[in-house]
Amino acid sequence: MKQSIHAKRMARTAKRNKMASKLNLVSLMDIFTILVFFLLVNSSDVEVLQSNQEIQLPESVAEQRPENNLIVIISNESILVGGRKVAETGIVKRSKNTEINGLKEELKYLASRKPYLNEEEAKKGRNVTIMGDKDIGYDLLKKVMTTCAKSEYRNISLAVSQVPNDVTVENLRAREG
Repeated sequence: MKQSIHAKRMARTAKRNKMASKLNLVSLMDIFTILVFFLLVNSSDVEVLQSNQEIQLPESVAEQRPENNLIVIISNESILVGGRKVAETGIVKRSKNTEINGLKEELKYLASRKPYLNEEEAKKGRNVTIMGDKDIGYDLLKKVMTTCAKSEYRNISLAVSQVPNDVTVENLRAREG
C-alpha cells in the first residue's frame, strides 16, 4: 500500500521530533573560560577589614596595605578582640591602671594557642591591628597599645580609611572640622 505525500511528510516530521536534542558542551566551556578570564582580570586588590557600624576610622594617605592580623576594635562603648567584647570603654577610661585586664587576658589566651615559629618571630612580637574610632582619646589608645605590647603583641598597626594621595593634611582637617 502506497502512502500519500501528506502521510510521508507527517511521518518524517514525527521521526525528526522524536530525535533527542544534543547539548553542545564545547560552546558552554568556551563561555565559562571567557567568564573566568574576565573575572580574573577585573578583580581588584582591595582588602577590607572587619566593618563595624559603631566605628568611624580616621582618614589618612596610607601607602601600606593591611595584613591579615588579629584585630582589636575600640568603639565608644566597648573594646572587642576578634569580635568578642573584653572591656567597657567607659570603665577603662576612668581606671588609673595603664593596662586593661580583660584585654590582657584575651591576648595572653590567644598567644598561648599559637606558639612562635622561630626565634626571630619571638623578638619581633606578634602582629595586631587596632581599629579605633577617630573620636577616642589618646589616653585610651595608649592603654590599649601598652596592654598589647606587654602581652607579646608588639608589632602594632593602626587601621585608617585611605583617601587619595592628592588630598593634603589641610583638606583632611577641613573635612573633619
